[in-house]
Amino acid sequence: MRVLDLAIIVVFLIGMPLLGVLIGGKQRSAKDYFVGDGKISWWVACLSVVSAETSTLTVLSVPTVAYLGAFTYLQLAIGYVIGRAVVAFVLLPRYVAGNMTTAYNFLGQRFGGGLQATASVTFLLTRLLADGVRLFATAIPVKVVLSAYGVDAAYWLIVAVLGVAMVAYTFFGGVRAVVWVDAIQMLWYVLGGIAVIWVLAWRLPDGWLGAAVDAGKTQLFDFASAPLSNQYAAVTAILGGAVLSMASHGADQLVVQRLMACNDVRASQKALIASGVVVFLQFAMFLLIGTMLWSFYRGLDPVSGLGLTTGDELFASFIVTELPSGLSGFVIAGILAAALSSSLGALASSTVTDVYQRVVRRELTDAEALRMGRMWTVVWAGALIVFASMFTTTKNPIVETALAITGYTYGALLGAFVLGLVARRARQVDAIVAFVVTVAVMAFVILGMKFSKATGQFLGVDFAKARGDSVALAFPWYTPLGVAVTLVVGGLLSLRHRTDSAV
Repeated sequence: MRVLDLAIIVVFLIGMPLLGVLIGGKQRSAKDYFVGDGKISWWVACLSVVSAETSTLTVLSVPTVAYLGAFTYLQLAIGYVIGRAVVAFVLLPRYVAGNMTTAYNFLGQRFGGGLQATASVTFLLTRLLADGVRLFATAIPVKVVLSAYGVDAAYWLIVAVLGVAMVAYTFFGGVRAVVWVDAIQMLWYVLGGIAVIWVLAWRLPDGWLGAAVDAGKTQLFDFASAPLSNQYAAVTAILGGAVLSMASHGADQLVVQRLMACNDVRASQKALIASGVVVFLQFAMFLLIGTMLWSFYRGLDPVSGLGLTTGDELFASFIVTELPSGLSGFVIAGILAAALSSSLGALASSTVTDVYQRVVRRELTDAEALRMGRMWTVVWAGALIVFASMFTTTKNPIVETALAITGYTYGALLGAFVLGLVARRARQVDAIVAFVVTVAVMAFVILGMKFSKATGQFLGVDFAKARGDSVALAFPWYTPLGVAVTLVVGGLLSLRHRTDSAV
């Protein structure tokens, strides 16, 4: 790393929040602050959605997945496209046409304020943990860069600095600033990825692709692995990816907020479906980088062979040590900017609209809602900084850690929406009981049930850490199982009622 690289990184980290503030302009109302007053173009929202859901985790961790395995991760992206199509035509019209501020307004209208608050609090806790992983992920390349200069900075300190940069433009610019910064940063790190592929293509020996194919590194579909224990078995990845995408893009305010900022329902649908195609291509690009790195480093183990702390430092290490000056700074800046894919606006809007107004038992004035939204933006930024430090010891690729976290609650969230659509007799108490039961069941399944890694056979219940051949249920099954539990429990409880719900 040279001074030029550091200069690019510093200018980018300072310039991006300032650009967000300028783009966001003055926020005149709470609606403008939370959903951009419906003035965001579909293609900007599309890029923002892609950046929000993948960003740093994709850039850093997906190459590691390919380095250690193959292209089977791409099966999840196939499921993502399917799930988005369902959300685009089933849930999005209800959100946008209903002039809602959060996705959980729908649950409030269908069941009542109790379930709306329950779902919102669940979203807040899940997003806090998942985005803690995202923020920590962005600290990885910073630590690698500083180490190249002999500076051993603690992860928590790096996370704190990134958190301050993230909160600045969200506080002043609202969702309009968030969406535009997301779009710009997504284009930035994709250009960085293309530049890395170009550099690697010139440095790899002739025949590297054939050798990778012969070694099985380009395998896409996996029909041989046990579906219950292997997250990349074909049926597990595609079906699980579809239902996971339905939850993340239909019941998670982080993404729904960006879609509701579009001009109309059709624009939101175009943004959502197009984002699935972009995600597929983006996953393919970073998986290709991982395969090229496998050829470049001759398949050496990232920890024992290359001396890295974790496998997720692989790509960052290559960028710092192997790319030419200037280009290295450009790529690192793009990765760091991914930390600015802010969820703070979604957290603040859900807190104010779904929780705070219910606690005070009155509807806030527009000025009060705007003021509270900004206050909670700062509060959630502090919480994210604290929680990001919880994941410094994870052994798995961080992208898998983030996806596993959502397994506890995504099924209950999506299941509540589906229950409201298909079980006309269901009341609020039925939905809340089903919601709570689902979260408890998923905690039991994820933490206690163990399966054979090789055969997928159920081995029993053991809350101790998995050892040897014993593994937990593959994470793509978490959301489908959660939805099924919610529908079964809520559906059975609704049979107590003789008439349809009046809400």
